[in-house]
Amino acid sequence: MGDKQMRADRHQKKRRKRWPSILLVCLLLIGGVTGYAYYQYKQGVNQSLKDINTDQKEANVDYDFKGQKDQYGDTNVLLLGSDARGNEKSRADTIMILHYNQDKGTFKLTSIMRDSYVAIPGHAKHKINSAFARGGPELMRQTIKQNFDIDLQYYAIVNFQGFVQLIDEVFPNGVEINVEKEMSEYVDTPLEPGLQRLNGKQMLSFVRFRHDAVGDFGRVERQQIAIKAIKEQLSGVKTIARLPKLIGVVTPYINTNMPTTDGVFMGKEFLSGDQNIETLRIPIDNSYTDQRISGEGAVLDIDVEKNKEALHQFITQ
Repeated sequence: MGDKQMRADRHQKKRRKRWPSILLVCLLLIGGVTGYAYYQYKQGVNQSLKDINTDQKEANVDYDFKGQKDQYGDTNVLLLGSDARGNEKSRADTIMILHYNQDKGTFKLTSIMRDSYVAIPGHAKHKINSAFARGGPELMRQTIKQNFDIDLQYYAIVNFQGFVQLIDEVFPNGVEINVEKEMSEYVDTPLEPGLQRLNGKQMLSFVRFRHDAVGDFGRVERQQIAIKAIKEQLSGVKTIARLPKLIGVVTPYINTNMPTTDGVFMGKEFLSGDQNIETLRIPIDNSYTDQRISGEGAVLDIDVEKNKEALHQFITQ
């Protein structure tokens, strides 16, 4: 009985000695992975900074933004495409809300048409895209909250030059897109119809073209097509492994208040999910009238209540 107790005591001591070693190995592994991820991130940043010019440094602008999670406990990211060139005042050429439900692991994308005629806090009624020029992403946040009762936690802004460089950096072989028609009017890089790989300048023409019968409605649809194509062509284990570097590559072209750790986490979820991105357009069908307002030009006079209800139903279903 005594021998058994002694052997048991020795075994217990060995186990106690083993635990610090196991813990040390785990800490070294975690530190190694974290260090390598940070190295990849910095490598990506440095890679982009070599080619970036002053006009592209949207990330240098310091914006105030009082973001918060929405009333459902989910995360909404305000995505803005700025038409700024240099230091001039800019309007938001593209306005989107990316909704992330962490419990379900789902992403939903809402596009708000830039000519939507809404009340802007402190500025009466104007096209919604002018909120950005009047007060940056914070006034855009307030405008969306007042009209649609949606809280936005983060924002991300990219200008035209940054968008071109971003696409070329992340997709050196281009993004595969089916161009549905010839796009040659009022674009810097004309496009021919057909399935093809588009570089940064061509992608900018694709997402900005609106000089056809459907105008801005067609452009919003193409912007959503582009987001879906980017997700599908980035998805995969290899891309997720490169995610810290990709985040680093795009960082100099994007102004955002999202912490890098949150960006990596959401990026991994975005790229690893099997589900397609669901999309919505505001205004929805039969909820607006075309109007011409003095000092504003052509606007979409929207039924705010109907669109608010549609947006809430979309993100909660």
